[in-house]
Amino acid sequence: MTAWLNRIYCEDVLQGISRIPDGTIDLLIADPPYGLGKDYGNDSDKLDSAAYLRWTEQWIDTALPKLKPTGSLYIFLTWRYSPEIFVMLKQRMTMINEIIWDRRVPSMGGSTRSYTSVHDTIGFFAKQKGYYFDLDAIRIPYDAETKKARSRSIFVGAKWLEIGYNPKDLWSVSRIHKEDPERADHPTQKPLEIVERMVKASCPPGGVILDPFMGTGTTAVAAQRCGRNFVGFELNPSYCEIVTRRLASPEGQLTVQSNQPSEPVRAKITDIAKGKRDRKKKKDLEKTQPDSDQQTLTFL
Repeated sequence: MTAWLNRIYCEDVLQGISRIPDGTIDLLIADPPYGLGKDYGNDSDKLDSAAYLRWTEQWIDTALPKLKPTGSLYIFLTWRYSPEIFVMLKQRMTMINEIIWDRRVPSMGGSTRSYTSVHDTIGFFAKQKGYYFDLDAIRIPYDAETKKARSRSIFVGAKWLEIGYNPKDLWSVSRIHKEDPERADHPTQKPLEIVERMVKASCPPGGVILDPFMGTGTTAVAAQRCGRNFVGFELNPSYCEIVTRRLASPEGQLTVQSNQPSEPVRAKITDIAKGKRDRKKKKDLEKTQPDSDQQTLTFL
C-alpha cells in the first residue's frame, strides 16, 4: 500500500507516523521547533529544556526506523541544542557532516551583550556506511574565466573542471526576507535552495522523503520539483493549506535538473586588484587633462 505517498497529514507526527511502513524512506529532512518559544500557531515550541530534549528523543526514535538501510537524515538546529541532539543522534547513526548555514544577516543591529548569531547548524547523518549520496548532482560549476585559466592540455577533459567543484560544509544562502516571492507566513521558513541541495544529493530520483515538521512545505515543494516523492506531517492547519497552494503553484512544478551555481560567484583577488589599478590610471589621466568646462571658459 502506497496511499501515504505524496501526502501531507495535518496531525502530530508521533500520532500519524505509524501510517508509514518501516524501511521505506530514502531521506529524512527535519526542521523541528528550535526550543526558542517561536509562535507556530500552537505551543509546540514552548517546552523547557528537559522536556524539549525528551520530546526530541521521542520523535527521533519514532522516525528513524522508517529509513532504508541506505537512508540519511538532515536536521536543522541552532547552537543552543545542537550539541545535545548531535550526541543523541551519534548513538543511533553515523555523523557525516556538521553544516553551517550562513544566513547572510545584515551587518547593522544585533546583540549588544554577546556575538550576534548569524547561522543555523545542520547535522547530516547516515544510517550506515553505504548511504546514498550523489555528489555530481550538487557540484558547483566553475565560471568561464576559471575554465579558461585551466585550458592547458593537462586539464582538457577533466571531469571536475567540466561539472564543478565539491560543495563545502559552509553554505552561504540568504534567509528568506519578507519581500521575497518565496516567503510564506512562517517564522523559520527555510530557503528552497538549501532543501533542494539535500534532495538532489541524498535522495535518488523517484525516492521518498519524509519531513516530520512540514511547516509551509518547502521539503514537499523541493521533492516535487526534483522528481521525488514525499510524505510529511504538520500540526497547524493554516500551514497545511499553504503547502497545498505551493504544490499547485508554478513554484512546485517539476523542473529541469542541473547543478547550476547556488553560491554567489565572487570576484577574484586578481580581478579586484586589476580594477583598482584601472581606476588609479583613470584618475591620474583625469588630473593631467583640463576639465571640459574649464576648456570652454578658456576659449571664450
